[in-house]
Parts: sequence; C-alpha cells; structure tokens
Amino acid sequence: MARDKLFLISPGFADPKHPGVSFVCPYCNSIEGLLAAFPNLASRIDVERVAFARPRRQVIDVVGEENQSLPLFILAENPPADASEREGKRFVNSTDRILELLTERHGFPRLHK
Repeated sequence: MARDKLFLISPGFADPKHPGVSFVCPYCNSIEGLLAAFPNLASRIDVERVAFARPRRQVIDVVGEENQSLPLFILAENPPADASEREGKRFVNSTDRILELLTERHGFPRLHK
C-alpha cells in the first residue's frame, strides 16, 4: 500500500539575504511540532525534508516546478476533492488543510483554535 508523503523545508536553514542567521519556515515548523509531539502517528507517513534554496529538485520531480512551495502533502490514495493534481499526483499545499488531513487520515489531534 502506498503512503502519503509530506515535504517540509529542513529547519535551521540559511538565507543568503541574511548571512549568519538561522531560520525555520513558520508553516513547515507548525507541522514539525505536531510530528515531533506524536512520533507514533508520524511514522504512518513518509516525511522528506528538503533544502530552503530553490529549485527544490525532489519536489519538482514529483509535482513540477510550479508546485515547489512547501509544505506539500502528496496523497497516496483517496484524495479529497479539493486536492490539486499534476500528472496523476494529488497534493495539498495549504498548511491549514495539511493539518486537517493529518487529523482525518492519520489520527493526529485537531488544533484548538
């Protein structure tokens, strides 16, 4: 059985515009926190962390250059109707929607808003 896959920007990256400063992506980091808090649930999906710098070849190879913004959740089976599609791959790149899908598909707790 195929597994859902999550692409995130590796935390602690450098930005050439700000030499000597370490960054995290705020969108990816909210998902990283959930994965870290629930490692047993996180083991149900494939997670790949990629460099901040573009082009992000690992992502481009799956969903094309125009879809390399992260986070990105590739849906292996039964994608929701609102998932985007490219060459047969269904995916979501909205952080809020990814968090909802992690709850619906993999049992992560809901975020309290």
